[in-house]
Amino acid sequence: MRAPSGDLFAGAGALGSLGAWLAFAERLYEREGLAVGQVAAHPHDEALYLLLRALGLPLDSDSSVLDRRLTASDQARIRAILRKRVVGRVPAAYLTREAFLGEHRFYVDERVIIPRSYFLELIPRLRRLLGLKAPAPARVADVCTGSGCLAILLAHAFPRAEVDAIDISKGALEVARINIRAHRLGHRIRPLLSDGFDSVPPARYDIILSNPPYEPSARVDALPPEFRREPRLALDGGADGLAVIRKLLEQSGERLSPRGALLIEVGGLRPAMKREFARLRPEWLPTQDGSDCVCMIRADRLLPQRVRSYRA
Repeated sequence: MRAPSGDLFAGAGALGSLGAWLAFAERLYEREGLAVGQVAAHPHDEALYLLLRALGLPLDSDSSVLDRRLTASDQARIRAILRKRVVGRVPAAYLTREAFLGEHRFYVDERVIIPRSYFLELIPRLRRLLGLKAPAPARVADVCTGSGCLAILLAHAFPRAEVDAIDISKGALEVARINIRAHRLGHRIRPLLSDGFDSVPPARYDIILSNPPYEPSARVDALPPEFRREPRLALDGGADGLAVIRKLLEQSGERLSPRGALLIEVGGLRPAMKREFARLRPEWLPTQDGSDCVCMIRADRLLPQRVRSYRA
Protein backbone atom coordinates (compact mmCIF):
# COMPACT_ATOMS: atom_id res chain seq x y z
CA MET A 1 0.00 0.00 0.00
CA ARG A 2 1.56 3.26 -1.07
CA ALA A 3 1.49 6.32 1.20
CA PRO A 4 -1.01 9.04 0.28
CA SER A 5 0.62 11.84 -1.66
CA GLY A 6 1.08 15.12 0.22
CA ASP A 7 -1.82 16.96 1.81
CA LEU A 8 -4.93 15.07 0.76
CA PHE A 9 -7.08 18.17 0.83
CA ALA A 10 -4.73 20.70 -0.75
CA GLY A 11 -6.88 23.09 -2.74
CA ALA A 12 -10.12 21.97 -1.10
CA GLY A 13 -10.50 25.07 1.05
CA ALA A 14 -12.48 26.93 -1.61
CA LEU A 15 -14.92 24.11 -2.30
CA GLY A 16 -18.40 25.20 -1.35
CA SER A 17 -20.91 22.88 -3.01
CA LEU A 18 -21.50 19.15 -3.01
CA GLY A 19 -20.82 19.08 -6.75
CA ALA A 20 -17.43 20.72 -6.26
CA TRP A 21 -16.54 18.18 -3.56
CA LEU A 22 -17.65 15.34 -5.82
CA ALA A 23 -15.35 16.52 -8.60
CA PHE A 24 -12.53 16.87 -6.07
CA ALA A 25 -13.19 13.36 -4.72
CA GLU A 26 -13.05 11.88 -8.22
CA ARG A 27 -9.65 13.49 -8.79
CA LEU A 28 -8.53 12.20 -5.40
CA TYR A 29 -9.55 8.65 -6.32
CA GLU A 30 -7.55 8.88 -9.53
CA ARG A 31 -4.51 10.54 -7.98
CA GLU A 32 -4.24 8.03 -5.13
CA GLY A 33 -5.02 4.98 -7.27
CA LEU A 34 -8.01 3.79 -5.26
CA ALA A 35 -9.54 0.50 -6.37
CA VAL A 36 -13.28 0.32 -6.95
CA GLY A 37 -15.65 -2.53 -7.76
CA GLN A 38 -16.86 -3.51 -4.32
CA VAL A 39 -19.66 -0.94 -4.14
CA ALA A 40 -19.68 0.68 -7.59
CA ALA A 41 -17.88 0.16 -10.86
CA HIS A 42 -16.74 3.78 -11.28
CA PRO A 43 -15.04 6.31 -8.97
CA HIS A 44 -17.76 8.90 -9.67
CA ASP A 45 -20.50 6.57 -8.42
CA GLU A 46 -18.62 5.43 -5.34
CA ALA A 47 -17.56 8.95 -4.40
CA LEU A 48 -21.11 10.25 -4.80
CA TYR A 49 -22.39 7.39 -2.65
CA LEU A 50 -19.88 8.18 0.12
CA LEU A 51 -20.61 11.91 0.07
CA LEU A 52 -24.36 11.40 0.22
CA ARG A 53 -23.99 8.96 3.10
CA ALA A 54 -21.59 11.30 4.93
CA LEU A 55 -24.21 14.05 4.79
CA GLY A 56 -27.17 11.81 5.54
CA LEU A 57 -28.80 12.57 2.18
CA PRO A 58 -30.99 10.10 0.25
CA LEU A 59 -29.18 7.95 -2.27
CA ASP A 60 -31.91 8.69 -4.81
CA SER A 61 -31.42 12.46 -4.57
CA ASP A 62 -31.79 14.20 -7.93
CA SER A 63 -29.01 16.17 -9.60
CA SER A 64 -30.03 19.41 -7.89
CA VAL A 65 -28.42 18.09 -4.71
CA LEU A 66 -25.04 18.86 -6.29
CA ASP A 67 -25.80 22.58 -5.97
CA ARG A 68 -26.23 22.25 -2.21
CA ARG A 69 -23.99 24.65 -0.31
CA LEU A 70 -22.07 22.93 2.43
CA THR A 71 -21.54 24.12 5.98
CA ALA A 72 -18.23 23.78 7.77
CA SER A 73 -19.70 20.78 9.60
CA ASP A 74 -20.73 19.18 6.30
CA GLN A 75 -17.23 19.60 4.92
CA ALA A 76 -15.68 18.16 8.07
CA ARG A 77 -17.80 15.00 7.66
CA ILE A 78 -16.77 14.68 4.03
CA ARG A 79 -13.09 15.12 4.87
CA ALA A 80 -13.35 12.49 7.61
CA ILE A 81 -14.89 9.81 5.41
CA LEU A 82 -12.57 10.52 2.48
CA ARG A 83 -9.53 10.38 4.77
CA LYS A 84 -10.53 6.91 5.98
CA ARG A 85 -11.16 5.78 2.44
CA VAL A 86 -7.85 7.08 1.09
CA VAL A 87 -5.39 6.73 3.97
CA GLY A 88 -6.72 3.45 5.32
CA ARG A 89 -7.87 2.12 1.92
CA VAL A 90 -11.02 1.03 3.75
CA PRO A 91 -13.72 -0.20 1.36
CA ALA A 92 -16.68 2.15 1.13
CA ALA A 93 -19.10 -0.54 2.32
CA TYR A 94 -17.14 -1.03 5.54
CA LEU A 95 -17.27 2.72 6.17
CA THR A 96 -21.04 2.88 5.76
CA ARG A 97 -21.77 -0.62 7.14
CA GLU A 98 -24.06 -1.45 4.23
CA ALA A 99 -24.16 -2.96 0.77
CA PHE A 100 -26.90 -3.43 -1.79
CA LEU A 101 -27.89 -6.21 -4.13
CA GLY A 102 -30.62 -4.84 -6.33
CA GLU A 103 -33.27 -3.27 -4.12
CA HIS A 104 -32.15 -5.13 -1.01
CA ARG A 105 -29.92 -3.54 1.62
CA PHE A 106 -27.60 -5.64 3.77
CA TYR A 107 -25.52 -4.90 6.84
CA VAL A 108 -21.82 -5.64 6.30
CA ASP A 109 -18.61 -5.26 8.24
CA GLU A 110 -15.08 -6.66 8.13
CA ARG A 111 -16.31 -10.16 9.06
CA VAL A 112 -17.79 -10.71 5.58
CA ILE A 113 -16.97 -10.20 1.94
CA ILE A 114 -18.87 -7.27 0.42
CA PRO A 115 -21.84 -8.69 -1.52
CA ARG A 116 -21.46 -8.77 -5.30
CA SER A 117 -22.70 -11.69 -7.34
CA TYR A 118 -24.16 -12.66 -10.69
CA PHE A 119 -26.76 -14.57 -8.72
CA LEU A 120 -28.55 -11.23 -8.29
CA GLU A 121 -29.68 -11.47 -11.92
CA LEU A 122 -29.93 -15.27 -12.05
CA ILE A 123 -32.01 -16.07 -8.97
CA PRO A 124 -35.23 -14.55 -10.38
CA ARG A 125 -34.74 -16.76 -13.47
CA LEU A 126 -33.86 -19.99 -11.66
CA ARG A 127 -37.19 -21.75 -12.10
CA ARG A 128 -37.00 -21.28 -15.86
CA LEU A 129 -33.29 -22.06 -16.07
CA LEU A 130 -33.74 -25.29 -14.12
CA GLY A 131 -36.92 -26.21 -15.98
CA LEU A 132 -38.82 -26.33 -12.69
CA LYS A 133 -42.60 -26.57 -12.70
CA ALA A 134 -44.96 -27.05 -9.78
CA PRO A 135 -44.22 -27.71 -7.02
CA ALA A 136 -41.79 -24.87 -6.31
CA PRO A 137 -38.50 -25.71 -4.58
CA ALA A 138 -39.20 -26.72 -0.99
CA ARG A 139 -35.68 -26.64 0.38
CA VAL A 140 -32.58 -24.79 -0.83
CA ALA A 141 -29.05 -24.22 0.49
CA ASP A 142 -26.63 -21.33 0.18
CA VAL A 143 -23.13 -22.64 0.87
CA CYS A 144 -20.49 -20.02 1.80
CA THR A 145 -23.32 -17.64 2.67
CA GLY A 146 -21.17 -14.83 4.11
CA SER A 147 -23.52 -11.95 4.93
CA GLY A 148 -26.51 -14.16 4.12
CA CYS A 149 -27.42 -12.02 1.12
CA LEU A 150 -27.95 -14.85 -1.36
CA ALA A 151 -29.88 -16.94 1.16
CA ILE A 152 -32.16 -13.95 1.61
CA LEU A 153 -32.58 -13.46 -2.14
CA LEU A 154 -33.46 -17.16 -2.42
CA ALA A 155 -36.04 -16.83 0.35
CA HIS A 156 -37.62 -13.85 -1.43
CA ALA A 157 -37.64 -15.71 -4.77
CA PHE A 158 -39.17 -18.89 -3.31
CA PRO A 159 -41.60 -17.74 -0.62
CA ARG A 160 -42.46 -21.27 0.56
CA ALA A 161 -38.94 -22.67 0.65
CA GLU A 162 -36.83 -23.38 3.71
CA VAL A 163 -33.29 -22.07 3.27
CA ASP A 164 -30.10 -23.27 4.94
CA ALA A 165 -27.41 -20.56 5.06
CA ILE A 166 -24.09 -22.36 5.55
CA ASP A 167 -20.67 -20.91 6.31
CA ILE A 168 -17.41 -22.02 7.91
CA SER A 169 -16.94 -18.61 9.58
CA LYS A 170 -18.61 -17.93 12.93
CA GLY A 171 -18.18 -14.18 12.38
CA ALA A 172 -19.83 -14.34 8.97
CA LEU A 173 -22.83 -16.16 10.43
CA GLU A 174 -23.16 -13.46 13.10
CA VAL A 175 -23.51 -10.93 10.28
CA ALA A 176 -25.89 -13.22 8.39
CA ARG A 177 -28.15 -13.41 11.46
CA ILE A 178 -28.31 -9.59 11.57
CA ASN A 179 -29.50 -9.54 7.96
CA ILE A 180 -31.91 -12.43 8.38
CA ARG A 181 -33.56 -10.60 11.29
CA ALA A 182 -33.65 -7.33 9.34
CA HIS A 183 -35.44 -9.05 6.46
CA ARG A 184 -37.78 -10.85 8.90
CA LEU A 185 -36.89 -14.26 7.54
CA GLY A 186 -35.80 -16.00 10.73
CA HIS A 187 -38.71 -18.44 10.40
CA ARG A 188 -37.42 -19.73 7.03
CA ILE A 189 -33.65 -19.23 6.95
CA ARG A 190 -31.47 -21.40 9.18
CA PRO A 191 -27.82 -20.28 9.66
CA LEU A 192 -25.50 -23.28 10.01
CA LEU A 193 -21.80 -23.32 10.98
CA SER A 194 -20.15 -25.93 8.79
CA ASP A 195 -17.25 -26.57 6.42
CA GLY A 196 -19.31 -27.36 3.35
CA PHE A 197 -21.88 -29.94 4.43
CA ASP A 198 -19.62 -31.56 7.06
CA SER A 199 -21.76 -30.47 10.04
CA VAL A 200 -25.11 -30.01 8.30
CA PRO A 201 -27.87 -32.38 9.45
CA PRO A 202 -29.10 -34.81 6.78
CA ALA A 203 -31.35 -33.09 4.25
CA ARG A 204 -32.15 -33.11 0.54
CA TYR A 205 -32.18 -29.86 -1.40
CA ASP A 206 -33.87 -28.89 -4.64
CA ILE A 207 -31.23 -26.21 -5.19
CA ILE A 208 -27.72 -25.88 -3.78
CA LEU A 209 -26.21 -22.50 -4.63
CA SER A 210 -22.74 -21.21 -3.84
CA ASN A 211 -20.55 -18.19 -4.52
CA PRO A 212 -17.47 -19.78 -2.91
CA PRO A 213 -13.91 -18.53 -2.52
CA TYR A 214 -12.45 -19.18 -5.98
CA GLU A 215 -9.45 -16.89 -6.36
CA PRO A 216 -6.08 -18.70 -6.57
CA SER A 217 -3.95 -17.88 -3.53
CA ALA A 218 -1.32 -16.00 -5.55
CA ARG A 219 -4.01 -13.78 -7.04
CA VAL A 220 -5.35 -12.96 -3.57
CA ASP A 221 -1.85 -11.89 -2.57
CA ALA A 222 -1.79 -9.47 -5.51
CA LEU A 223 -5.22 -7.88 -4.97
CA PRO A 224 -5.48 -4.13 -4.31
CA PRO A 225 -5.50 -3.14 -0.61
CA GLU A 226 -9.26 -2.58 -0.55
CA PHE A 227 -9.92 -6.16 -1.59
CA ARG A 228 -7.31 -7.55 0.81
CA ARG A 229 -9.35 -5.91 3.58
CA GLU A 230 -12.02 -8.52 2.97
CA PRO A 231 -11.74 -11.86 4.83
CA ARG A 232 -9.17 -14.01 3.08
CA LEU A 233 -11.26 -17.05 3.93
CA ALA A 234 -13.99 -15.69 1.64
CA LEU A 235 -11.62 -15.11 -1.29
CA ASP A 236 -8.87 -17.74 -1.29
CA GLY A 237 -9.76 -20.94 -3.15
CA GLY A 238 -6.34 -22.55 -2.72
CA ALA A 239 -3.44 -22.90 -5.13
CA ASP A 240 -5.64 -23.21 -8.23
CA GLY A 241 -8.84 -21.68 -6.84
CA LEU A 242 -10.76 -24.96 -6.98
CA ALA A 243 -10.33 -26.32 -3.44
CA VAL A 244 -13.79 -25.42 -2.13
CA ILE A 245 -15.45 -26.17 -5.47
CA ARG A 246 -14.05 -29.72 -5.48
CA LYS A 247 -15.49 -30.32 -2.01
CA LEU A 248 -18.88 -28.98 -3.09
CA LEU A 249 -18.95 -31.34 -6.05
CA GLU A 250 -18.01 -34.31 -3.87
CA GLN A 251 -20.68 -33.57 -1.26
CA SER A 252 -23.60 -32.23 -3.28
CA GLY A 253 -24.64 -35.44 -5.02
CA GLU A 254 -25.79 -36.97 -1.75
CA ARG A 255 -27.56 -33.73 -0.76
CA LEU A 256 -29.61 -33.00 -3.87
CA SER A 257 -33.10 -34.19 -4.59
CA PRO A 258 -33.33 -36.34 -7.78
CA ARG A 259 -34.26 -33.37 -9.97
CA GLY A 260 -32.16 -30.84 -8.10
CA ALA A 261 -29.12 -28.90 -9.24
CA LEU A 262 -25.92 -27.36 -7.93
CA LEU A 263 -25.13 -23.80 -9.06
CA ILE A 264 -21.66 -22.34 -8.54
CA GLU A 265 -20.24 -18.91 -9.39
CA VAL A 266 -16.62 -19.45 -10.41
CA GLY A 267 -15.26 -16.07 -11.57
CA GLY A 268 -12.40 -16.56 -13.99
CA LEU A 269 -12.18 -20.33 -13.47
CA ARG A 270 -14.47 -21.37 -16.31
CA PRO A 271 -11.59 -22.78 -18.43
CA ALA A 272 -10.27 -24.73 -15.41
CA MET A 273 -13.76 -26.03 -14.65
CA LYS A 274 -14.20 -27.19 -18.25
CA ARG A 275 -10.83 -28.97 -18.18
CA GLU A 276 -11.28 -30.76 -14.86
CA PHE A 277 -15.01 -31.35 -14.69
CA ALA A 278 -16.01 -31.85 -18.34
CA ARG A 279 -17.53 -35.27 -17.57
CA LEU A 280 -20.02 -33.62 -15.21
CA ARG A 281 -21.34 -31.61 -18.18
CA PRO A 282 -21.63 -28.22 -16.46
CA GLU A 283 -24.17 -25.90 -18.06
CA TRP A 284 -23.09 -22.24 -18.20
CA LEU A 285 -25.84 -19.77 -17.42
CA PRO A 286 -26.02 -16.59 -19.53
CA THR A 287 -25.42 -13.26 -17.79
CA GLN A 288 -26.08 -9.77 -19.10
CA ASP A 289 -22.41 -8.85 -19.48
CA GLY A 290 -21.54 -12.08 -21.27
CA SER A 291 -19.17 -13.38 -18.60
CA ASP A 292 -21.36 -16.49 -18.12
CA CYS A 293 -19.32 -17.56 -15.09
CA VAL A 294 -22.06 -19.41 -13.19
CA CYS A 295 -22.37 -23.12 -13.90
CA MET A 296 -25.22 -25.49 -13.18
CA ILE A 297 -24.66 -29.20 -12.65
CA ARG A 298 -27.73 -31.38 -12.37
CA ALA A 299 -28.15 -33.99 -9.66
CA ASP A 300 -27.89 -36.98 -11.99
CA ARG A 301 -24.42 -35.81 -13.04
CA LEU A 302 -23.28 -35.70 -9.41
CA LEU A 303 -23.84 -39.35 -8.53
CA PRO A 304 -20.84 -40.47 -6.41
CA GLN A 305 -19.40 -42.79 -9.07
CA ARG A 306 -19.45 -40.01 -11.65
CA VAL A 307 -17.83 -37.48 -9.32
CA ARG A 308 -15.07 -39.95 -8.48
CA SER A 309 -14.31 -40.40 -12.15
CA TYR A 310 -14.53 -36.78 -13.32
CA ARG A 311 -10.76 -36.64 -13.87
CA ALA A 312 -10.65 -39.87 -15.85
